[in-house]
Amino acid sequence: MNLRMSPPAIAAKSTQTLPSEAAGTADLRSLKWQIIGQMYADHSALLERRGEPAAKTEIELRIGQECSSPAHALSEADRASLVSQIADELLGYGPIQPLLDDPTVSEVMVNRADRVYVERKGKSILTNVRFEDNAHVRRIIDRIVVPLGRYLDENSPLVDARLPDGSRVNVVIPPVAVTGPCITIRKFSQGLLTAENLVRLGAFPDSVATFLKGCVEARFNIVVAGGTGSGKTTLLNVLSSFIPVEERIVTIEDAAELKLAQDHVITLEAKRPSRDGQGEVTMRELVRNALRMRPERIVVGEVRGGDALDMLQAMNTGHDGSMTTVHANSPRDVLSRIETLALMGGIDFPVRVIREQIASAIHLIVQQARMRDGSRRVVNLTEVGGMEGDKIILQEIFRFTELGVDPNGKVLGELRATGLRPRFTAKLEAAGVRLPSELFNPSARPH
Repeated sequence: MNLRMSPPAIAAKSTQTLPSEAAGTADLRSLKWQIIGQMYADHSALLERRGEPAAKTEIELRIGQECSSPAHALSEADRASLVSQIADELLGYGPIQPLLDDPTVSEVMVNRADRVYVERKGKSILTNVRFEDNAHVRRIIDRIVVPLGRYLDENSPLVDARLPDGSRVNVVIPPVAVTGPCITIRKFSQGLLTAENLVRLGAFPDSVATFLKGCVEARFNIVVAGGTGSGKTTLLNVLSSFIPVEERIVTIEDAAELKLAQDHVITLEAKRPSRDGQGEVTMRELVRNALRMRPERIVVGEVRGGDALDMLQAMNTGHDGSMTTVHANSPRDVLSRIETLALMGGIDFPVRVIREQIASAIHLIVQQARMRDGSRRVVNLTEVGGMEGDKIILQEIFRFTELGVDPNGKVLGELRATGLRPRFTAKLEAAGVRLPSELFNPSARPH
């Protein structure tokens, strides 16, 4: 594995204090880095030959050999800690490996060597985890990106990729990152979240889940909108779960994160160019190619550029029931954002033509938000009701109303009907979807 520091360089750093270590003394730290320096050159070959469990056994044997002398006698607790730390350094992602293994952590953020944050229950928390220095962070970055075939240098200081377990990783190094190398890892959920899970978590009431399920079954084109970290991809995954199992689905993502339960699914992922600038496959090319794959549904992880125009045209040319996400803070902002992205497609359409495309393609906008208590909630469901002059008409169907904050700081509120019945009700009924009449009654309590 192409890591940046040679074994002697690692061993030379063994006298430095590592504030993140639970193991106590300078002698123990020195022993740790001594063993790492000895094993550093051959651990990759060991992994390739016998796999990770055997590599960890080898670490345990090496520690046993080193600790056989009275000078290095260790307690059982210190020995276990040493094995864990060396295994994390050689086989995992160093000091942040325990955070990645922690099921309560949803995101790991290395701002610099001595500032590592995690997200738990929607809130950022500073941890006591520390790297030795920026060179240590770079070694772990190389551990992440090299197996993925990616590269980092002063001319290419950014990487956006996906770990083997599906977690999304973003890396920034100097000169772009002024204070030192930065790592952001959004962990991949190992379990499939369902609509029932989101109802239980308070993202939306069960009645809204019924409405969304009906919209998907009726093949409405849906855009999920929200800010960074608001839960757009999670909600898109749940909406996709409502697609009938017999339909052919093509998913298109910059970094594959969607995890659909259906069997008839093709997953496409954009490809970055190689070091010589060759081999790039863009989202836009994937959207165009998907149209030749006989899809019954197209699910685009997020539109970020000219692919928005191709997505609109797909929605307008027989691929009903398509879904995507977009960064936007309100339903009205969604329209402006998609309009701007479509104009980036390089085709000189008049703005009115783009708006007509948007108005005829999109049926429903689902606005997601991350509340100040860290929870993620659907705050708006809005119907796109066509054009009136040069303006696209929007009609709110459900709106979140905040009711206060409880003693624990949790935001209280309800997603309630506005009292306006959507114009597409007839289309729902034509598709065989029957929704209860009280669903759109603002006085009815959500359940």
